[in-house]
This record gives sequence, C-alpha cells and structure tokens, in this order.
Amino acid sequence: MKIHPASVFLMVCLCACFTLCPTPSQGEVTPDAANSKANLLAKPKGVEKASMEVMQIPSHGAQMNALVYVAEGAGPHPAVILLHGFPGNERNLDLAQDMRRAGWDVVYFNYRGSWGSSGDFSFSHAIEDTAAVLAYVRQPANAQRLRLDPTRIVLVGHSMGGFMTVQAASADPAVKGIAMISAADMGGIFGQMQTQDSLPTAIRKMSAGLAEEGMAPLSGCTSDGLAKELADHASGWAFQSKVGALKQRPALVITSDDGLANASEAFAAALRQAGDGQVTALHLAADHAYSDKRAELSRALLRWLAPLAK
Repeated sequence: MKIHPASVFLMVCLCACFTLCPTPSQGEVTPDAANSKANLLAKPKGVEKASMEVMQIPSHGAQMNALVYVAEGAGPHPAVILLHGFPGNERNLDLAQDMRRAGWDVVYFNYRGSWGSSGDFSFSHAIEDTAAVLAYVRQPANAQRLRLDPTRIVLVGHSMGGFMTVQAASADPAVKGIAMISAADMGGIFGQMQTQDSLPTAIRKMSAGLAEEGMAPLSGCTSDGLAKELADHASGWAFQSKVGALKQRPALVITSDDGLANASEAFAAALRQAGDGQVTALHLAADHAYSDKRAELSRALLRWLAPLAK
C-alpha cells in the first residue's frame, strides 16, 4: 500500500502536537476546563442584573427549598412572599416573573414536608414556616444579598396560600399588605361543616376532601390528621376572626368560579365594615387555577401592587 506524502506530513504534525501538548493525567483539570465549569452559571459582574437565587430557608430545625426572583437594579426592592396552595400544583411562577419585571423581589418556598422540603407538613407548621421566611428575609445580611427592602413586604397567596397569608399577616403588623387569590378559608370551611354535621362526620368529610386534592407531594401527615388539626383550630383560624388585626392594611381579594368566592367576599365585606378603606375585590370567571385568565390575573395583581412599591 502506498502512502501519500501529504499523509506523512499530517502524521508528523499530529505527533508534534501531542508531544508539545501532553494529555492531562487522570483527575487533572486544565485551566480552561476549570474556568468553563466555574463560569457555567456565572452572573454578570458590575451590573445588578435580574437573577434567581436558590436557597434553603431554616424553619424549626428543617430546611425549606426556596428561590428568590431578584429584580433588576441596585434596589433595595419591595418584596412579595408568594405562598402556594394545597398541595401546591399551581405555583404561580408566571406571576413571580411578572412581579419581578415590575421591580419586585419575589420569594417562593415550599413549606416543611412539601415538595421535597424536609420536615413534616401540617397547617400549623405552614403558618410557622411563613413567619420563618419573613424573619429570614428581614435579616440584614439576607436583605442586602437579595437587594430587598425589609420594610416593604407584601404577602400574596393562592388557595391555601391565601389562608396562610391571612394567618401570617394578622400575626405580623409589619406586613404591608395582603393579596388573596381564590383563598381557602380552612378554618371557616370546617366551622361551616360542623354546623351541618356532627364533629366526627365533619372530620371524615374534610379528610376525604383533602385526600382528593392529592397528598403525594406532602410528607409526615395524613388527611385524617390534617382534618383533625382543622377541627382543633377552626374558630381561631377562620378569616372572620382576623378582621380586627387586618382592618388597617391594603387587601386584594380575587375570586373565581371555584366555590370559594363566598367566604372571601364575606371577608372583604367584613374588612370594609370594620373601616378598611383599602380593600380591592375582583371576580374572574375562571377555574381555581385561573387557567384561561392568567393575563387578567397578573394585570390585576400588578395594578394593586404598584402603589405599595413606594
């Protein structure tokens, strides 16, 4: 077999390259490779770009998975804590993106025992978890890192997240306002069930309803245990019991055609009757997830938030 002279020249060049540029030994990382890995998720330096921070927030010995949508600019930015429902299939992260574009930092987290966060889920724990997140973002070092203003924090909650919004804000006068999206008045709902059935029957029906919503993403709990927890706290957790604590703060109450509107509308009316002149109510003809009204939902939320950013 004849070898073309050009082929011989090419082979000589390749051998010279291997000699001058030895292959890294096993486990050795070249400077270029190290820089490539280091820069894979690098952030632009010198400019306060919009970004996402992934973290774990401590709560009563557990770690909750969380992320923060950090708004563009030096800040400090007003902040929304975005609270998901039961079990939390609709996370409303499209709203988080929209709020960030409007200049808000948005903190989203999973309660203890939900969606991979450590610990056990319960309604009491979720109330404590919301308070823990408020405390975390108010710590000076965390607020500075997230370019967040701890004096301008608003709670926005969907479904059970609306319930958490009411519970947390009523216990924390520094929360600037609340937005409830198809809020589930868990205490009020159970209280209403008790007026129609015996306590054991009400617990059994509530347990069945919770089970139908889906328990797979939750750990350390059962539907029966959660129903009994609601029975123990029904009167103290009902929305109507929180009117006095919230009557001087802005509230946005958005409802849909999901069967939860009556309780939220009654709560809005009670706030107004108690002297709250900052209540905004809106009904959208949509399902519980606002599946075909996402744009309208976002516009309403952003309109309400705009004056609270100041």
